[in-house]
Amino acid sequence: MPATDSPVAVVTGGGSGIGRAAGLALARTGHRVVFCGRTGPKLHESVELAGSGEAAVIDVTDEAAVDVFFGGLTRLDVLVNSAGVFGTQQPVTGTSLAEWSATMSANVTGTFLCARAAMRLMAAQQPRGGRIINIGSVSAQVPRPHATPYTASKFAVSGLTRSLALEGRDLDIAVGQIDVGNAATTMTAGFETGSLQADGTVRPEPKIDVAHVGSTIAHIAGLPLAVTVPFLTIMATRMPLLGRG
Repeated sequence: MPATDSPVAVVTGGGSGIGRAAGLALARTGHRVVFCGRTGPKLHESVELAGSGEAAVIDVTDEAAVDVFFGGLTRLDVLVNSAGVFGTQQPVTGTSLAEWSATMSANVTGTFLCARAAMRLMAAQQPRGGRIINIGSVSAQVPRPHATPYTASKFAVSGLTRSLALEGRDLDIAVGQIDVGNAATTMTAGFETGSLQADGTVRPEPKIDVAHVGSTIAHIAGLPLAVTVPFLTIMATRMPLLGRG
């Protein structure tokens, strides 16, 4: 990536959903954004919508590919770890090891690999430091029924965020997490018509425009590194949460 005076942001899962919304918001606030993901056409569409930036096809669960990508950057100011999957919604008794492993790999291992590579770069660059924003979920606070792999993965991301934040303090790296409720993305398609609740009923759940998540990410990214936002939750006012589990 060529040198630039603009702050550089890398967004994983940048081809759709929260990742795309984050990248677009960061571009509007003056960041040079690299949209990362597995699907080239979607990434290039994000770049076109942003009017600037770059697309990088990368599998965040591939350690070698992640290290090569970050090793090719001359600077990194912001990393948004948005890549992830929800998986299938089914009882734990019907959940296969393959389903569990795929969800943990995408949501936890991918976040770890990108954060590790980013922190190596941020610690070595001058000026030193940067910011990492991990995308969590309200499922890391209160489980959604029949979503054991996803829930466990997001609890793991919360622990990862805390550990990274602790190590990042002395490196001028601010690490935080945004727990997102139902944002209007393909991952939550159909929730507005009915979603399984903890009491066994199926009820509609409201969503928020994913652009609100993007603008929140951009706001945090614009804060000085002396300021951190360890955890923040954004969700629809009427979305079930407290007492859901």
